[in-house]
Amino acid sequence: MLYIGRVRIGCEAFSTFPTFRGEARTEMTTVDVVFRYGQTPGEPEMRALDNLREVYGIRRILFKERERTVRVEYDATRLNEPTVAALLRRTGLDVTEKLQLI
Repeated sequence: MLYIGRVRIGCEAFSTFPTFRGEARTEMTTVDVVFRYGQTPGEPEMRALDNLREVYGIRRILFKERERTVRVEYDATRLNEPTVAALLRRTGLDVTEKLQLI
């Protein structure tokens, strides 16, 4: 398993943050989505994926090489599944299908 991203921070770090209107929001909706990929990513793709963690709303990215899957945890108040898939494809990752989580 390959981990790309930041060390998980306790939820207290995200307990309140301002919105565009100035009032404080007290919750974040995190969602996991899993995609299967075809070709194994090379060094350029891995560098681009490392930069993907800088996108506001992407919390972490996990690869399982045996299953050829990538799991992305993201903030659903900022991003959605099609956007996450498009961001992965833009890095050069060969995303083939979205898998159902049980």
